[in-house]
Amino acid sequence: MTDPKWAVATERGRYYRDPAGGPDLISVTNVLGAGVNKSFALVPWGAGLVADRVIGDPIHIARRARIEPTALRRELAAIPRQNSERAANLGTRIHNRAQAHVLGVPYPADPEVEPYALQLARWFRLWRIDLAEDVAAVETTVFHRRYGYAGTGDLWVWLRTGLMGRRQLWLVDYKTSATKPDGTVKPDDTVYDEQPLQLAALRHAPEWLLPDDSTEPAPRVHRTALLNLRPRSHRMIEVPSGPAQFRAFRGALATSKYLHNAPSSYPAVVPSWAPGVSDRKAA
Repeated sequence: MTDPKWAVATERGRYYRDPAGGPDLISVTNVLGAGVNKSFALVPWGAGLVADRVIGDPIHIARRARIEPTALRRELAAIPRQNSERAANLGTRIHNRAQAHVLGVPYPADPEVEPYALQLARWFRLWRIDLAEDVAAVETTVFHRRYGYAGTGDLWVWLRTGLMGRRQLWLVDYKTSATKPDGTVKPDDTVYDEQPLQLAALRHAPEWLLPDDSTEPAPRVHRTALLNLRPRSHRMIEVPSGPAQFRAFRGALATSKYLHNAPSSYPAVVPSWAPGVSDRKAA
């Protein structure tokens, strides 16, 4: 995940400030995180990470369990979060490297990122993309003020995929995670259920943000795809992002907004004759 200019971290997840002064807009990734259940995959993934740690050094773990159990428990419980943060950090660096490649600007040496950058460069060559002529936008924020959300797309690019080789505008989202939630190596043809919803939300946002913080109508996107980048391979996968996916996203959006604004507690209900409460009959 990158760090767009108007994005802010809140206790409810990422939101976007509206440069025009309107209400804050919930981010697309925040919606999918709050409104789509992923626990069926994330819980086994976290448990697997902890199990790997214990199996990898059982004697040391057993010794620490006797000597400092509280500290050990805290460290083991933190493993999933730490691993997730490392993956997110790597993903951000890969996205930044991809943006630098498209814009033709220098990027600091990063050996962990470079294999992914090489795969992206191979994809550009495969599709004979002229970065100056075919790239419409990169790392651009889109707004849907009517529905109250915003998000940042990775790449809008013209590809010759239409009839008679005509150009079509594609919205492409980079996916860089190399392992699945269960800890196994993620193949480059992996697609998760919520990813078409993400692209639908970005595709149907009517405005995008310009460098001067003004907005203009976003161009019509013809097709959407994931570009799965792995250290040794890449694969472009077209995914649907039409009305059905957009309706599903709006359902998750409504759920997320409700959860973010729901009360943190509710009043208890007691009978009128409970201690401290007047007896209505006596009254």
